[in-house]
Amino acid sequence: MSHVVSTAVIALKSITLVLGGLITFFAFRAYRRTHATALGALALGFGFVTVGAMLAGAAHQAFGLDTNAVLLIESGLTALGFGIIVYSLYSD
Repeated sequence: MSHVVSTAVIALKSITLVLGGLITFFAFRAYRRTHATALGALALGFGFVTVGAMLAGAAHQAFGLDTNAVLLIESGLTALGFGIIVYSLYSD
């Protein structure tokens, strides 16, 4: 991977971590204030999506994992996170 692409990926993963972390934080804070199960599930779902992006980037950069393995990790956690988010939108 070229240096420019690697730097861009690190920058984008960092932005994803910050924004996803903020969404997770605000959803969790709303859950603590209201104790609404749906908000708790929403925070958990966004947490999985955010952690998936972070773990995939770290696994690739720090441990040199194969691109296919990194994509599998990120896709699995993203799918799980979005599944939880969908649940949060339909729960009472």
